[in-house]
Amino acid sequence: ITSIMNRVRNLKNKYRNEDNITDEFNCTKISADTTDNSGTVNQIMMTRNNPEDWLCFLLKLEKKGVPQMDVSLLNRLIGRYSQAVTALPAEKYSQDESYARILVRFAELKALQDPEEARDQFHLARLSCKKFAFVHVAFAQFELSQENEKKCKQILQKAVECSAVPLELLETALQNFHLKKKQLLSDEEK
Repeated sequence: ITSIMNRVRNLKNKYRNEDNITDEFNCTKISADTTDNSGTVNQIMMTRNNPEDWLCFLLKLEKKGVPQMDVSLLNRLIGRYSQAVTALPAEKYSQDESYARILVRFAELKALQDPEEARDQFHLARLSCKKFAFVHVAFAQFELSQENEKKCKQILQKAVECSAVPLELLETALQNFHLKKKQLLSDEEK
């Protein structure tokens, strides 16, 4: 656990230093470009700074395009998700579903750029928010997409063992895994 926490700290420091994020945190960056949403971010951080506000903001930002097709949007989203993860302490929000969704989506976006960094983010999500079944299923889906079936099955089994909820979600994902489906959950099941 100490090793994982050190890696998490290193990742947070890495993301905190990327793209002048520290300047935005200190409110010293003034931009004429209103598409960067720094005013909204600063407002979220200076008011309640909660996962629900961050998630709402991030989902609105995602609606501006398709990250898989737009590298600029992908980079902007990764930067904003990184800010959210850094601004929200895991100790305080590990039981919050919105926080868990932020961690999972951040890992999914990182998977489009760097699978190894994405794997680290999925580990962070699973370590921080182990009670949510969707966190485990997302990580298992990632491993399945990386053609690591053994790891996929292991993640799902450990999720059942740690009593992640809802259990039905895990059972469906395991069933789809055994049926050799490429998607552990259909859109309807999600």
